[in-house]
Amino acid sequence: MTSCAYIGSVTGILGTRRDEGNGAAADTHETPDRDRLGAAFEAHRAELLGFARQSLGDPELAEEAVQETFVRALRTQHGFNPELGAIRPWLFAIERHVIVDLARARSARQTQELDRDLPSAVDQLEVAMRAWNVEEALRRLGPEHRQVVLEIYYRGRPSRELAHRLGIPEGTVRSRLYYALRALRLTLDEMGWNE
Repeated sequence: MTSCAYIGSVTGILGTRRDEGNGAAADTHETPDRDRLGAAFEAHRAELLGFARQSLGDPELAEEAVQETFVRALRTQHGFNPELGAIRPWLFAIERHVIVDLARARSARQTQELDRDLPSAVDQLEVAMRAWNVEEALRRLGPEHRQVVLEIYYRGRPSRELAHRLGIPEGTVRSRLYYALRALRLTLDEMGWNE
């Protein structure tokens, strides 16, 4: 909607009343005030729109802000005193209030509840520290013991399959696993592991 068309539609909001004396329609507001406000709107509309776009980040919402600014200015035009200052700062003050109202309304609509199951940064840090501690403890194991732990616990291989793959008895695989876990526990205890 162009600003001229908008001004025409907004002036319709003001309405008219019948003049008691001659039956002719007369405006409910003084024409010079409305005309001055319309001229000010024409003169400052682009600036108001730019400010609203920058503040809200949404062109459609910015257009709504400018239109609402003009409607509020029309409703409260009696509050403007030209002796106190220019009309431009008055329009921007109204628009700031409109932008705040629109931003609050938009944020209220966009509110989403946080997922309570998301891990916190502290939890993620603890997980990373545990992983580093376990990795360091695994490096301190001998190669045969480390291989059994990695294959059974991290790759999920059954001890029988691992024994067949390594060409050793299954009892040897289980024995290596037992001693590897004991060595891991001791190493982690030395590193200050609390669990």
